[in-house]
Order: sequence, then structure tokens, then C-alpha cells
Amino acid sequence: MNIIVNGQSMNIEDDLNHVDQLLQSFNLQVKTVVVELNRQILMREHHASTVLRDGDRIEIVHFVGGG
Repeated sequence: MNIIVNGQSMNIEDDLNHVDQLLQSFNLQVKTVVVELNRQILMREHHASTVLRDGDRIEIVHFVGGG
């Protein structure tokens, strides 16, 4: 399946088919990211139930703390 992640085309395996699985594959903590799926903010509680589809556009914003 082909999706767009942060502007980059990416071919992913069919078994990597939920948003939470995609985040895990990038080693991202769910609490520190905001996900936009096809120009809609995806609430954190929907990551595990949202199925990725061919052609989806995903933007992931990762928050980094510092001082």
C-alpha cells in the first residue's frame, strides 16, 4: 500500500494498517504526536481503530521538550 507521510511517498506492508501501528514503526510515543489524516486532525483515541488506506496523506507532528 502506498501512503504519503509528511510529504514523502511511502510503501508500507499490508499488515501495517492502523495509525497506531504506523506510529510504533517510527518509534513515536502517542502522547507526543499529533496526527492529521487526509487534512483532518485524528483524535488520539482513534489511532488504534483508524485503518490506513492506499493513497492516504498523513502528517505527523512530533513535540520535543527542551529548556
